[in-house]
Formats: sequence, structure tokens, C-alpha cells
Amino acid sequence: MTTMNLTYAYIFLAFAIVLEITGTSLVKDTEGFTKWIPSIICLVAICLAYYLMSHVVGYIPIGITYATWSGLGIAAITIIGIFKYNQIPNVPTIIGLIFIVLGVIIVNTMSDIKVN
Repeated sequence: MTTMNLTYAYIFLAFAIVLEITGTSLVKDTEGFTKWIPSIICLVAICLAYYLMSHVVGYIPIGITYATWSGLGIAAITIIGIFKYNQIPNVPTIIGLIFIVLGVIIVNTMSDIKVN
């Protein structure tokens, strides 16, 4: 991928995060990977997410990439858990999630990304 730049890297990262969220949100539905359809969707989504992330880390430092990936994934999966499984977080959890999202914002806006 010689034509990728920082903008495309962030677009790839966004797609990777969406795929990771998709795969992770289906883990419970796989019932220990005994249900074929959610299992296949889960595995394919996570594999594609890692494929995209493997290209992103050539342009965004791996620490920033993973902080963004995991932080936004945690927040999104918590929201999905609320609506899909009625798993309501308590106040300390919500405060912690806010800190995670703020951390992702700080890491991405205040770091000096140098493309190799």
C-alpha cells in the first residue's frame, strides 16, 4: 500500500474499529463458537479488523493505534451491551469510560505522529 497516507490510515483504523466492534459484539451470540453464523461473522470481522490494523501501524504509532482501537471499542461494546443485553453500567463504570474516551482524544490530538 504505497499510496496510503495519514488520512487513509485513520480511515482504515475507523473501519478496523467498526469490524472489531462487530466481531466482539457477536462473541456472546456464538455460545462458545457452537452457533455457526455468529461464529463465522465474528471470526471474519475480527480477522479483517486485524488485517486493516496491520496496515495502519505503518503510519500511526502502534501505541496510539491500539489506544484508539481499544478505547473506542470498550466504549462502543459497553453501549451495545446496554441495548442488546440490558447490561447497565454503574456510575463508576460510566466515569471510567468517560476517562477512557477522553484519553483517546488526548492521545490522538496531542501526540506528534511521525510517519516512517
